Amino acid sequence: MHANIVLLPGDGIGPEVLAEGARVLTAVAEKFGHQFSMASFPIGGCAIDEFGTALPDQTLAAARDSQAILLGAVGGPKWDDPSAKTRPEAGLLKIRKELGLFANLRPISVLPELVQFSPLKPEIVNGVDILFFRELTGGLYFGESGTRPAKDGSGEESFSTMIYSTGEVERIVRLAAQAARKRRNKVTSVDKANVLEVSRLWRKTFERVMKSEFPDVTYENVLVDAAAMHLISKPKSFDVVVTENMFGDILTDEGSMLPGSMGLLPSASLGSSGPGLYEPIHGSAPDIAGQGIANPLATILAVAMLLRHSLQLETEAALVEAAVQKVLQAGHRTKDLAGNGPWVKTQAMGDLVIAALA
Repeated sequence: MHANIVLLPGDGIGPEVLAEGARVLTAVAEKFGHQFSMASFPIGGCAIDEFGTALPDQTLAAARDSQAILLGAVGGPKWDDPSAKTRPEAGLLKIRKELGLFANLRPISVLPELVQFSPLKPEIVNGVDILFFRELTGGLYFGESGTRPAKDGSGEESFSTMIYSTGEVERIVRLAAQAARKRRNKVTSVDKANVLEVSRLWRKTFERVMKSEFPDVTYENVLVDAAAMHLISKPKSFDVVVTENMFGDILTDEGSMLPGSMGLLPSASLGSSGPGLYEPIHGSAPDIAGQGIANPLATILAVAMLLRHSLQLETEAALVEAAVQKVLQAGHRTKDLAGNGPWVKTQAMGDLVIAALA
């Protein structure tokens, strides 16, 4: 097959880890006889420096015309001025909104080879396999917000509005339930229905969709504070978790610590149609940029998600995932996973994964 894939290296370690992801894509194409056309475009801080915006028009246009998008990371202290008109993260929010990428998928699993790196006891994390569905284009991050004179005359007051429609909840719940049918057949919805009106709509809609459309799938509602505790105390109780934007943002970052390193976790942002966007969940880590010590495995696993969800190449996706596991089983580690033991650099880890694809 032929596919047009847009590469968005971004800032910090983004270009380094993305380079390894692109190399794996090239290796997969050569092995299976595919043609992947890949071109890089600016996003984030580097785009602000060159174009004055975190998402230049040419980047968005190229993304629209692609079959899939692979992203590195954006941001860094250089662009943290709170008075700045635009920040690198604005590019991410805009591309998600413009492409209708309403569903963020974050798998969190703990490989047996890496159980010792988790901050939790092995008996708690061994066997953890959670798939988060985070609603990505609604809620507080996209509702009306602003700053105005405070009513009490003390200065200013700011507000952010959380808004969800029935349709927005329905579409993310359906994706989560469909995924659960291919896993362990359980969906947990996380909300704050005891306090928030918007969560009561979320829960009502979730229960209706599950009862009427997915009667074969087990479901439950968990309040967000309880979910945060259960992720630490009994993470194996979760299969598929679906939640709104801000709760999902926080809980998936908490969950990323279960394996002990954010360098192992990919994510996918999908819409009803058009290209999906794939990325590691870690940040740009400017403190280690340019040193060749970043872990590229999360980006390589994001490549597997890209192959599976946007290109429908399941065999190829499974091979990439198996290659990563084979490399880890052989004892190879990047610096973040090595402890006091030997470790390999970013490109060398990419070499090992590509060799394991053979």
